[in-house]
Amino acid sequence: MSGLLVLAGTPIGDPADAPPRLATELAAADVIAAEDTRRLRRLTQALGVQPTARVVSYFEGNESARTPDLVEELAGGARVLLVTDAGMPSVSDPGYRLVAAAVRRGITVTAAPGPSAVLAALAVSALPVDRFCFEGFLPRKPGERLARLREAAAERRTLVYFEAPHRLADSLTAMAGVFGEDRRAAVCRELTKTYEEVRRGPLRELADWAAEGVRGEVTVVVEGAPVDRERPGATELARRVTIREEAGEGRKEAIAAVARDAGVPKRDVFDAVVAAKNSANNSEWPDQNSFN
Repeated sequence: MSGLLVLAGTPIGDPADAPPRLATELAAADVIAAEDTRRLRRLTQALGVQPTARVVSYFEGNESARTPDLVEELAGGARVLLVTDAGMPSVSDPGYRLVAAAVRRGITVTAAPGPSAVLAALAVSALPVDRFCFEGFLPRKPGERLARLREAAAERRTLVYFEAPHRLADSLTAMAGVFGEDRRAAVCRELTKTYEEVRRGPLRELADWAAEGVRGEVTVVVEGAPVDRERPGATELARRVTIREEAGEGRKEAIAAVARDAGVPKRDVFDAVVAAKNSANNSEWPDQNSFN
C-alpha cells in the first residue's frame, strides 16, 4: 500500500500563526523533508513538538537527486511531510518535482494549508484583489527581467512578485520603466514579523525609497494595467528608452519595445529621444533614416 505525501504550510514569520494541524502532521510523519533542517528544529521547538520522523534536507540544490528516494519511501507506505522555510511548498519553493513524481506513481498528495505571503501581501496592499496573478521571482539578469516585465505590461490583474532585498531597487526601477512610474504598488517587507513594514505609493517613489537599502523578506504587489492607458508624453517615452539602454538593450531595440508597450508609433518614440538629446546635448544618437 502506498503512503501519503503531505505538503504543509509553515509560518511566514510569527510562529504563532502555525495552524494546529501543522503540529499534528509533524508528530505523525515517518519522514520529514525540510528545506532547512535548522529552521525546522527551531519551528518544532516553538510549537512544542518532538517529531520521531527521520528528517532529511530537501532544497533547491538536492531536490532533483533526492526526489526518487522520497518517492520510493512513499511507494513503500511512508507518510512523508514536506515543509519549506516559510509558506507553502512548491510556491517559489521546493516541492513541484516531488509532487509531480508522486502523482505519476499514483501516490496520494494532500496539503495542510498555512500562512501565505502572497495572500497576506494582497490583503494589506490596498490594491484590487478580485483578480490577481502570481509572478514569483523576476530573473536576475537585467535583460531577462525586462523581457518578463514586458510580458506583463498589459496585464489588467493585480501582479504579485517575490524579490530579494538587494535586487528590490533595480526591479522597482525596471517596473517603473515598463509599467509607468505612476503605477500604484505596495512593497510588503517582513510580513508578520517584528519589523513588518508596508510601503504604498507610485513605482518611482518606491524605487527611490528602496535605493537607500532594504532588508528582509519582500513581496511586491503592483496594480494592473488600466483599461484605457493614457498615451505617455515625450519625456516619459525618452525616459523609458534610457532605462532599457542602461539595462543593456540596444537603442533601436529599446525604441521599438517602448513604442510597442506604449501603443505609439516608433517614429514618435524616436522623435522623443532626439528631443531629449537636443536638450541634454551630451550623447550621440542614431541616424533618423534608420527608423523610417
